[in-house]
Amino acid sequence: MAIKKVVLLGSTGSIGTSTLKVAQGVPEEMELVALAAHSSVAKLAEQVAETGVKHVAIYDQSKEAELRSLVADDVAVYSGPEGLLTLSRLAEADMVLVAIVGTAGLHPALAAIEAGKDLAVASKEILVMAGEIVMKAASDAGVNVLPVDSEHNAIFQCLDGHRGGPEEVSRLILTASGGPFRNLPAEKLKEVTLAQALKHPTWEMGRKITIDSSTLFNKGLEMIEARWLFGIEMDRIDVIVHPQSIIHSMVEFVDNSVLAQLSTTDMCFPIQYAITWPARVAGGLKPLNFAELAKLEFEQPRYDDFPALNLARRAGNEGGTLPAVYNAANEIAVDAFCDGRIGYTEIWGTVIKVMDAHVVQPADSLDVLIEADAWARSQAEAEIVTFQQNS
Repeated sequence: MAIKKVVLLGSTGSIGTSTLKVAQGVPEEMELVALAAHSSVAKLAEQVAETGVKHVAIYDQSKEAELRSLVADDVAVYSGPEGLLTLSRLAEADMVLVAIVGTAGLHPALAAIEAGKDLAVASKEILVMAGEIVMKAASDAGVNVLPVDSEHNAIFQCLDGHRGGPEEVSRLILTASGGPFRNLPAEKLKEVTLAQALKHPTWEMGRKITIDSSTLFNKGLEMIEARWLFGIEMDRIDVIVHPQSIIHSMVEFVDNSVLAQLSTTDMCFPIQYAITWPARVAGGLKPLNFAELAKLEFEQPRYDDFPALNLARRAGNEGGTLPAVYNAANEIAVDAFCDGRIGYTEIWGTVIKVMDAHVVQPADSLDVLIEADAWARSQAEAEIVTFQQNS
């Protein structure tokens, strides 16, 4: 297999740092050619020196000069949204891995597809907000969209090599750890603090995704993402709580056979498979020891106490601009909770109010989706002010 040359957008986050570990573990299969980060200049400069890349971008344009001063003279430095687009179109790259939190990765993802690059997606928002547009663009360009999320990567592995189409799939079953509050009584959820919400039981992740995992919004976003990645309607996408996080997701076929993908809880597994696919390579990742697995548990999600899943199903079924609104309102609500402006249960309270106020439009252009995203953010801020006034 020829070495795969990869552009990594979001290199200083949790997915980005795991991707650097993968690159160190499989140097014969993968070479990083460019890195980008939002604003962590010092860490980004260290990564440039460590990897030897010759192209780097910082999204925060005010830090471009500082970055230039920290990297070697032969490293090309870019900044802002245009910098991300430049890296996404690099002639020497085979793949662009987008690990940027939020919607900032959408334009770079489409730029990569238009430039004929395979796209590895770690940013849920790209497919939640514009899944129909992104998947059509990839199909038209003849490039692959490869999932990096552990759950979608697991489904991708279960479906890989399956000769039948979506009609032979009965259900996609996304597993969820249940987060830190899966056994907390509903009446106690209002008292949840930021520190408590940031203590995930199995995964080490960034702040936004950790909060989303505790509310199950992360799983709701994954439901919508799966709908577009695999061409399966929302009614055939289910969630099961699996606290051990050993089974990363499953596919149930129409004959009621179920295929599951298992591995230890390490994001390097799905990252490595997305990059080296269709090959499997040894990379020094820890194997499962079945004798040490005491038990594998499963339980239904608490749909009424954690409304994110039902809201996601509603957004995915109605389609159009509603998934973008679901995502944007949640982003604003999570920021407000982290800033101490609203309580924990008001995260989904905000999303419900914004979704109820939205007039759904067809998702027939990127401009329409961006407008819906902006509207939802503004509306969410207004709802948060109302929550504050009533508290």
